[in-house]
Amino acid sequence: MNIRIKVLIACLTVGLLSAGAQAGINSNAGTSASAFLKIDAGSPRAQALGNAYVSIADGPEALFWNPAGAASATTRELQFAYLDYLQGYKARTLAYLQPIGKTIIGITLNYMDMDDFDFRDEIAQKQPEIGAPVQNFVGGLSIARGFFNQKLQLGGTAKYITEKLYNGSTNNHYDNVGFDVGAKLRLINWLGLGGAIVNIGDKEEMPRGLRLGADINTRYFTVSGEYMKYRDDNARYGVGLEVHIPEDLLQVARFDVRIGYYSRENTGVNTSDDWVKGVGLQETSKVSFGFGLYSSELFGYGASIDYAVTPFGALGTSQQIALAIQF
Repeated sequence: MNIRIKVLIACLTVGLLSAGAQAGINSNAGTSASAFLKIDAGSPRAQALGNAYVSIADGPEALFWNPAGAASATTRELQFAYLDYLQGYKARTLAYLQPIGKTIIGITLNYMDMDDFDFRDEIAQKQPEIGAPVQNFVGGLSIARGFFNQKLQLGGTAKYITEKLYNGSTNNHYDNVGFDVGAKLRLINWLGLGGAIVNIGDKEEMPRGLRLGADINTRYFTVSGEYMKYRDDNARYGVGLEVHIPEDLLQVARFDVRIGYYSRENTGVNTSDDWVKGVGLQETSKVSFGFGLYSSELFGYGASIDYAVTPFGALGTSQQIALAIQF
């Protein structure tokens, strides 16, 4: 991988994901390719809860965060999610769960692209090229199963990764294979633990990461926490609160309200979104929030909609929405 491509990857990693000038950049920053794997595409719930999701991951969303969480599925499930990230970067994900006896098989597709990316040379000078595309794709095949009456859940994912990056006058493709493995342990009804190792493979070709978390779960609220460490970034942590209004109380659907905090660095002041200033979040990149709506009887099917939003200071605002159906 030549120096211009590494500069492009470093820009994505440092500029979009961490913007870590305030707290100091990790010595390994920019040394892993496929930095887009750290973006929380496919899981609005995880985004809204400050990325504190590894111990509560379930349903199709779990395939993107901790594949063990898919083991709780009892019916076929299909989810589509759309992420409008930063600087024109977008992701579209599709996830499907198929129970086969006590085993759950999952399939994920994740397509991401960015138009009009600023191309920079070895010393970060902007180049005249315009409209240079950045296109990434990840396809995954997962397997998960629960044991001891779902007290213990285990899962794994094999994924094919391809990057299309602009380099001078040509587009270059980089193909890789990676793996995720995860586990969830429900010690007692209201206390859970979870962990996952993600992006296992060549350390220079993907950002290997460790996620560890715990949650307290009741009928009316869930509190979750997570520690996350990628090899090319500083350790981070997230905490989230989810308030549940049960379906039997509303008589229509279950409604969840979510808020989270994630220990990324602040990235300047947002001057373009008036609503962000209106709620006093124009100078933070650490707070996220969202909601979820689930009905078990929508024309005889289970259906849900989830939404999340995260202000990223001067970089803009990230929003994600997901629609899912059980059948």
